[in-house]
Amino acid sequence: MSWIETDDGVGLYTKDWGEGRPVVLIHGWPLSADSWEHQARALVQAGYRVVSYDRRGFGRSDQPLGGYDYDTLADDLAAVMDALELDGAALVGFSMGGGEIARYMSRHGGKGVERVAFLSSVVPGLLQCEGNPDGATPQMIDKIKEGIVQDRPAFLQSFLKLFYGVGAFRSPVSQAVLDWNWGIALQASPLATTACVDAFGMTDFTPDIAQIGCPVLIMHGTADGPAPHTATGLRLSRMLPRARYVELPGAPHGILETHAAEVNAALLDFLGQR
Repeated sequence: MSWIETDDGVGLYTKDWGEGRPVVLIHGWPLSADSWEHQARALVQAGYRVVSYDRRGFGRSDQPLGGYDYDTLADDLAAVMDALELDGAALVGFSMGGGEIARYMSRHGGKGVERVAFLSSVVPGLLQCEGNPDGATPQMIDKIKEGIVQDRPAFLQSFLKLFYGVGAFRSPVSQAVLDWNWGIALQASPLATTACVDAFGMTDFTPDIAQIGCPVLIMHGTADGPAPHTATGLRLSRMLPRARYVELPGAPHGILETHAAEVNAALLDFLGQR
């Protein structure tokens, strides 16, 4: 474990496990690097060096007042890449973490990156527009922020059920997993939790995608509530026709937990391709 300081003096809690070709795991909202437990274990056992860090404002990282826009978050990723001297790396982003990858590839020219993977990602953008009729409206984004401000613990409990596709007659994860994730989410700064909703909800990554020329893996569940696959994964696959697109029928947003075996197998196969 180590702390990496960003250009604006924010400390990022970073895990650096194993040896071999580096794989950088970038977590989703509102969790931390701990959400990669199943993937980190499998990748280390397969002989990879696995780097994961808590986004600023989340987990054990510092909680500054600002810096929750994607330009700054991509610069934070660059700080991790530079501090650990990572080269020939694979970047793997889940949900909001896909945005850091897209912006890093354009803003930092993909420095040190060999391939990228988008898992349940918000890329190319959640916001509803002419080319994205299934996206979220600004009113929906505002409602999420209102819920966080009014009763953050209750909102996060409800959100995590949607995250994992928990319903009246279906629970793909245990109550213990929901409780664990809730505890992680409550660790985050309330300010960061709210500000990041604007970042992942309102950002259009279409210009960034044009800068991605390396091999790409896209994985998305067809029952993803927070990031509908028709607005994100499927649309991204059409923008990157050479990418490998893996659709998980009936899978919710939280595939790192609910479909860990399928995600791990797809990642290892993708990373093993030369």
